[in-house]
Amino acid sequence: MKVRKFLAATSHEVLRKVKEELGADAVILSNKQVPGGIEIIALAGSDISSLTGEASPKTAANTAPFPASATAPTTKPAATAPKPKAASGKEQASSMQKQAEPHQQLQSPLHPPVADMQGKNIIHEIQAMRQMMEEQLTTMGWNNFSQRDPGGMKVLRTLLSAGFSPLLSRHLLEKLPADRDFEQSLKKTIALLTMNLRTANGDEIIEQGGVYALIGPTGVGKTTTTAKLAARAVIRHGADKVALLTTDSYRIGGHEQLRIYGKLLGVSVRSIKDADDLQLMLHELRGKHMVLIDTVGMSQRDQMLDEQITMLNQCGTEVKHLLLLNATSSGDTLDEVISAYQKHGIYGCIITKVDEAASLGVALDAVIRRKLVLHYATNGQKVPEDLHEANSRYLLHRIFKPSADNSPFSLQDPEFALVMAGNTSDPSTGKLSAYAEAGHDRR
Repeated sequence: MKVRKFLAATSHEVLRKVKEELGADAVILSNKQVPGGIEIIALAGSDISSLTGEASPKTAANTAPFPASATAPTTKPAATAPKPKAASGKEQASSMQKQAEPHQQLQSPLHPPVADMQGKNIIHEIQAMRQMMEEQLTTMGWNNFSQRDPGGMKVLRTLLSAGFSPLLSRHLLEKLPADRDFEQSLKKTIALLTMNLRTANGDEIIEQGGVYALIGPTGVGKTTTTAKLAARAVIRHGADKVALLTTDSYRIGGHEQLRIYGKLLGVSVRSIKDADDLQLMLHELRGKHMVLIDTVGMSQRDQMLDEQITMLNQCGTEVKHLLLLNATSSGDTLDEVISAYQKHGIYGCIITKVDEAASLGVALDAVIRRKLVLHYATNGQKVPEDLHEANSRYLLHRIFKPSADNSPFSLQDPEFALVMAGNTSDPSTGKLSAYAEAGHDRR
């Protein structure tokens, strides 16, 4: 009698080995998952026969031979009639099974843990095979596309290198003519982006006046941008027509920084504590041409964000929200920020820290997909010099420059398939807006 150990990568393979070596009537004593795969300890049916005194394990009612279908391991053997000669054999079999208990004792003709494990392994193998085939087919498809349409592939490479998302890049590619000449296609692509990038009409905020709250995450540049807008308004309408408010009582020196700007501009700066305080203050300042509110910087995941927006919306005066977007942020971060604030209403946006960003493509991509109105872009700390009116043609033309050959973010041809394959076509976040495709005027 000899107990055998079998090891294979999958349950199906290890069961096949057991059947080949010990026959269809082999009995599984234990099984477990090990670093190398699945390990099974088994005993030949003839050895069980010698222990129990039976002619064959197949004829014993309470024995469970290795199933011919190889679908699951089986149970421990048992003798039907006690014989003097077989008694020691059964004791040996019992002792052998007790030695196997640290691994896993057999409890039923169809051992549920083994069957469950085998089923999960098979499903996992099928899923892995399907994923591998999908990746290979996708790679083959994009390789064929690259050979069939080199101009289109070059446009894609240019868009992705500029920071645009694969989703928007694919939609732009669908709008290009069939000939796909690169130079002409790139001009058409820039024209499409220009039509879809909604920009304000010059300095309309300064001209029309009103109450504006600058909102956005911590460190995006709200206080400095508030001072820049205030300086423009003072130059245009005079210091007595402009007022500054701040809700930033958390950040050390936040209120003091705005107060310094206000003193230089000759504009009063007042602190706001709650909605009632804001309502009274705005009523007092109703004769001003422009009131700018510098808000507390909060993460888009901060639960207090809703409270701050509610305070702005329940003050009895229309407060327009200007969302500040950091040009150095990733696309996913900008999407998350816009989602957090857009549900409360966004009048327009300002892209900040342009001078610190490697490319404007990521920020412009988010503005285009989310259909926001871009009013200004900032590129430094100088007040008010580093605040510029948004010009779609200028912004888009300056970002299309070749990336460095040694850039770790440059995609190789085979990598395009993996980047482009997993992106969904959600019309709310990716489709080109209908007004631009129809050639309607932007706001």
